[in-house]
Amino acid sequence: MHRLLLLGTGGIASTHVEEFASIAECEIVACVDLVPGRAKAFAAKHGIEHDFESLAAAIAWNGFDAAINATPDGAHKATTLALLAAGKHVFCEKPLAPSHADALAMTEAAEAAGVVNMVNLTYRNSPALQLARRMVEAGEIGELRHVEAAYRQSWLVSKAWGDWRTMDQWLWRLSTGHGSTGVLGDVGIHILDFASYGAADDIVSLQADLVTFPKADDDRIGDYRLDANDSVAMTARLAGGALATIVATRYATGYTNDLSLSLHGTRGALKVETDGRASRLAACLGKDVDKARWRKLETPPVRRNARRFADALLSGVNGDPSFRRAADIQRLIDAAFDSAAAGGRVPIGRS
Repeated sequence: MHRLLLLGTGGIASTHVEEFASIAECEIVACVDLVPGRAKAFAAKHGIEHDFESLAAAIAWNGFDAAINATPDGAHKATTLALLAAGKHVFCEKPLAPSHADALAMTEAAEAAGVVNMVNLTYRNSPALQLARRMVEAGEIGELRHVEAAYRQSWLVSKAWGDWRTMDQWLWRLSTGHGSTGVLGDVGIHILDFASYGAADDIVSLQADLVTFPKADDDRIGDYRLDANDSVAMTARLAGGALATIVATRYATGYTNDLSLSLHGTRGALKVETDGRASRLAACLGKDVDKARWRKLETPPVRRNARRFADALLSGVNGDPSFRRAADIQRLIDAAFDSAAAGGRVPIGRS
């Protein structure tokens, strides 16, 4: 039995409790939150035995061997490094860090410590994405030529998730002064991983354009200066030569939280769609290519990220997506910011 510490009891924490509750080999034995009383309340609600108001106190207690890091983005590096120094395995929320340099430092520390290190890129849980990748790798669509990927949200024009004008949980995402790096920093890691993982290939160069739209008088609501990017569009080249177009936006009216990926090859094509709960895969193959006819494919269940983390703990072999994978994606995000600032294409190096 692996004993887990849940670090951070915010919105995503309950999801982690649900995910790991179904895994017999793991038990969340303690939780930590810096806000006085919050960890105790969370522990009581979810039947967690121990609670702490600092990570240092939890590490001193030492009654766990792995941690789920569900802290805010800016806290990931310091908290993860402390856990790694204590020899703990870490399952970290995305993004691993706000910059490639920090993500790489965390990756190297984890690899030096020899512990299991994984990042919760939730859309890897999509059965459609996993099957699409296997089909691409098997050559079922021939040589990949064009990739189209999009992450569409609409909370700037819809109240499906509440009114962003009055809710801090959304306003901070629009303000660089409150730690936001915009839609690119928030969901860019998801769509860049979704696109390149599904294509089974690496992005080797990209060019990006970022836009911040006017949303309020003087672009401000209270203490929030609304200056973070709202939409990003980029073109990218893959190592195998394919061209990719990748977009993410909070202004996709008519969508709530939807990802799509089209993979076009010399002998066929695949389309993946998911909203994070259900996913669909369609293919245009064989004789259907001449008629541009698509057929829905059945997708078998896949191991979810939490299950893969548990399996890595049991086997001692690190799982995917790893810290290094997340650092490589963060390199792409940094490159997109650089490209938008310079107005040109940016080559991607290797970690």
